[in-house]
Amino acid sequence: MKNTHNRPLSPHLQVYKPQLTSMLSILHRGTGVVLAVGTLLVTYWLAAIAGGEESFNSANAILGSWFGKLVLFGWSWALFYHLSNGIRHLLWDIGFGFDLPTVYLTGKIVVGASFVLTILLWIVA
Repeated sequence: MKNTHNRPLSPHLQVYKPQLTSMLSILHRGTGVVLAVGTLLVTYWLAAIAGGEESFNSANAILGSWFGKLVLFGWSWALFYHLSNGIRHLLWDIGFGFDLPTVYLTGKIVVGASFVLTILLWIVA
């Protein structure tokens, strides 16, 4: 019988230095979860519309509060980040942007675009 207690363990997150590519990948997955949860919030708002004026006013009071606006701001940023990064993934699917400098450039563009689009939405709305 072999002694397996002295075998090295698989490297943990503490071993690896965080890189832009890994952080953007984790962020993409996280924003997907945020969007799914945020969809429940949108569903609540739509149900409040169907529920009549009193329930609609109640939902608007919640979503119009400073905390509600903060949540909606975060949700809209997650939407634009996920959208921008999804377009980046589509470009990868057609074979564009696999070299390391382009991967880092498009990653930075995705982050910048997500902030710019979010701010523009909130200025216009």
